[in-house]
Amino acid sequence: STRTHHQCWQDQDGIKSLILPPRLPLEPIMLTSFTRQTTRFVKTCLVNQQRQATTPTRSFSAFPAPKLFDYETVTSSLTVGDAIESVEEAFSALAKGKVDVPMPMHIGVEESSVAGPGDCHIKGGYVAATPTFTVKLACVSFYKNIEKGLPPGSGIFIVVNAVTGAPLGVFQENRFMTDLRTGAAGAVAMKHCTSASQDVVGFIGCGAIARNMARAAAAVRPIKGIAFGLAGSEEFAAEMSEELGMPFEVAGSAEELCGKSDVIFTQTPGAETVLEKSWLNPAGVTIIASGSDQPTKQEIPNDVLKASKYISDLTKQTSKVGELRGALQAGEMTEDDVYAELGEVVNGDKPGREGDEIIVVDLTGTGAQDAAIGQVAWDKLGGV
Repeated sequence: STRTHHQCWQDQDGIKSLILPPRLPLEPIMLTSFTRQTTRFVKTCLVNQQRQATTPTRSFSAFPAPKLFDYETVTSSLTVGDAIESVEEAFSALAKGKVDVPMPMHIGVEESSVAGPGDCHIKGGYVAATPTFTVKLACVSFYKNIEKGLPPGSGIFIVVNAVTGAPLGVFQENRFMTDLRTGAAGAVAMKHCTSASQDVVGFIGCGAIARNMARAAAAVRPIKGIAFGLAGSEEFAAEMSEELGMPFEVAGSAEELCGKSDVIFTQTPGAETVLEKSWLNPAGVTIIASGSDQPTKQEIPNDVLKASKYISDLTKQTSKVGELRGALQAGEMTEDDVYAELGEVVNGDKPGREGDEIIVVDLTGTGAQDAAIGQVAWDKLGGV
């Protein structure tokens, strides 16, 4: 008789099954190669089905999209005053080793027919026991933008959930939040590194950062301001006097400003030094420098740095991109000459002003500050 063929495959509960005929022939069935292969396949399918039944389903689209906060929302909602306390706490935590702050990344965009010139800085940090961390991308010195009616700088803050690692918010701040946290650092430096009687405050460089430094200084104590810049000093003095309700005057030179000032904020492009040691107030002065954040910048001469009680925001960073870098390279200082990091003074581990000394506070901007202002921004706007 003719051997009965196997019936065709059918799909039953997702498993391919081989259906044997209802009646087998009398002679023994020899396992063919095909039969052995199909038997192994069925066993494999059954094992895979069992594994799938006991393996949790994984989803890669469970996180909601981060909220986007545009420039107008950011600038109308945040102030230097919002940031001072948070930034002060961040410096305290930084000195205690409770902040993870990687070295900044720098991307240089050289000028060509299709790009630049410009620079991009990427910073970030996490302050221990806080619910978020922050990564910041800041673009600066894209000077060709001015010809197009655009600002030379831009940037975003990305605030991330420290529990899940999911981005919570993207803040289009175009350096506004960076300038706020820089101003807040200036307030912390003035609070802890000057005396209450030092109320004549000079500003060398009169741009956006200077305005935040003036607001920050005024948050510490009433001040009498003096302004000097290659451009915009008259406008700066008028605006700050009206906004803060405190007197501001314009100096005819940086030398005149230095001779009158108890505290000097410098915030220039840093292409060259902006003062000299012989110009400084012999009764003691605190210089709070924030213009140097790249290896090509320096505002404060090496002899002033050497003669000063030098305080860094983060020594591993100022030695590479801050004022300290120039003095190290010139052999005028070593890292052993660093008196303290700002957080150590905040914590009371080392005193700030003790007499008529020169103090230089070197602010290059740390990821701890970015994390602090990122948390402030999310707390204030995240629930809106």
